[in-house]
Amino acid sequence: MKKEEPHLRIGKQKGSAFRNPQPSAFYQLIAFEGPGRFSVDLTAYKCSGCTVLFLTPYQHFQWKGAAAREMELLQFHGDFYCIEYHKEEVACNGLLFNNVYLSPQVRLAPAVFAEVGTVFSKIKKEQRTGGDYSVAVLKAYLQLLLALCSREKKAQLEKDAVKTREGDRDFQQLLERYYLTERSPAFYAAQLSLSADSFSKKIRHRFGKTPSQLIQDRVILEAKRLLHLTRKSIKEIAAELEFEDVFYFSRYFKKHTGCAPSYFREQTGISIVAK
Repeated sequence: MKKEEPHLRIGKQKGSAFRNPQPSAFYQLIAFEGPGRFSVDLTAYKCSGCTVLFLTPYQHFQWKGAAAREMELLQFHGDFYCIEYHKEEVACNGLLFNNVYLSPQVRLAPAVFAEVGTVFSKIKKEQRTGGDYSVAVLKAYLQLLLALCSREKKAQLEKDAVKTREGDRDFQQLLERYYLTERSPAFYAAQLSLSADSFSKKIRHRFGKTPSQLIQDRVILEAKRLLHLTRKSIKEIAAELEFEDVFYFSRYFKKHTGCAPSYFREQTGISIVAK
């Protein structure tokens, strides 16, 4: 990351600004109202009501709804607010960010969305006025935003838990266990005693992604985690992820993120909690 870049940015954007994917080294929150369509890493989603979207570094977001839609965009770098370091205070990692099985959006009640809007306004005011404690205040406001949205998403997931079928959990458990060594959908279909076609339809219906997409997303998520949260060399990471060599790993990573592993690490940095 370049030193002159701010660690937190905020401002309004039109939907047209997101017509073409623009991967960023920042974590991003995008808040907007009304119906629309968008994709994240080529997976299509629909939205309605009051929505906040959560993106991790180098995810590809493309807006397909009304070009004139006004959105609030907040970006923060991992050096400014480390979600892993603050996991006890705000359980957003794995809930709002970094979960290949969950939708990247959360739908808020109008009252909560209004509260989120108020915090956005306070962040803008704090950035204009500044002061000795400005960074601490901005981090507190950001933590409040993440806490509000984490609470809402957790409540929604608990409400939807009764609809989750045992077979869906079985697949998640299988993927978490074998994604490093088994990257063929046929393996998981066989483990669940399903035909390839039935398995693919079932997974797409449940997660909105094909089995291949989920497997790839899980591998890339782990690659990003190792690049950001460890000091291991890229060669060591490639070996840990069961790639034949570092060159194949680099091609695979770039294909799905748009950047090389070395560039990703350079831009996102190594976390303060890295081991």
